[in-house]
Amino acid sequence: MLAARLPGILPPMTPEEVLEVSMIASVSGMLTEGKITRTRPFRNPHHSASMAALVGGGMKAKPGEISLAHRGVLFLDELPEFNRPALDSLRQPIETGEAVVARANRHVTYPARFQLVAAMNPCRCGYLDDPAQACSRAPKCAVDYQSKISGPMMDRFDIHIEVPAVSAQDLTLPTPSENSQDVAARVMAARAIQTDRYRAMGIGDRVRCNADVDGEALEEVASLDKAGKEILAQAIEVMRLTARGYHRILRVARTLADMEGRADISKIHISEALSYRQRKHIR
Repeated sequence: MLAARLPGILPPMTPEEVLEVSMIASVSGMLTEGKITRTRPFRNPHHSASMAALVGGGMKAKPGEISLAHRGVLFLDELPEFNRPALDSLRQPIETGEAVVARANRHVTYPARFQLVAAMNPCRCGYLDDPAQACSRAPKCAVDYQSKISGPMMDRFDIHIEVPAVSAQDLTLPTPSENSQDVAARVMAARAIQTDRYRAMGIGDRVRCNADVDGEALEEVASLDKAGKEILAQAIEVMRLTARGYHRILRVARTLADMEGRADISKIHISEALSYRQRKHIR
């Protein structure tokens, strides 16, 4: 599973975000009784969705799912089942936070700054790691299935989490001690740290959280000590990280430190961020 934070544990929207989300909903004809929306969007389109449905388009160049998910979460279940060109059309909006819809009669740019969450099986049959129901075509089944997602698209996921199958016995176990409210409080505290940091740097108008920071500002807020630099240098060589992957690791490490209320990034944060990078599910 390729995971991120869900709307229920994201901080409440700011007045500016409320206005942005409501304007997109208004253009799409989704405002009920003309009221603004104060709930972060959660969109989960079916895997048969077209490129126009995801990015936007049609005769009237309406917003697509990525813009309807602005300031919220876009969830793509059964990720490899999506049309590959449609998936790859998300690559640029993920980087820029905008969706450009160009038609013969109009050219529109919609905001599209969303958190992408996706889920997938390791192979088409889903039994690759199940000893009781062994995949009969392994490893080719996994190779064929996972290769439906392009490398550049996979590189844009910050966190990769492998989720084992849940047995009936697991369902009878007690619930985890940390509930959604506890997680939400930690997320809000970390977001508050980030907001204050970027306001103090004078870039709070365009950078609201670590996901938005880039360039020299990222190097400033995610400076590493000697141990952290050594670990990251080794990872660059062994994992063959791209420049994009390198910067995403810095952002994740900075966020991990913020979650602990730490001003500096330690080698532990770098190591944890590296552990979340793309893993090979092929056995």
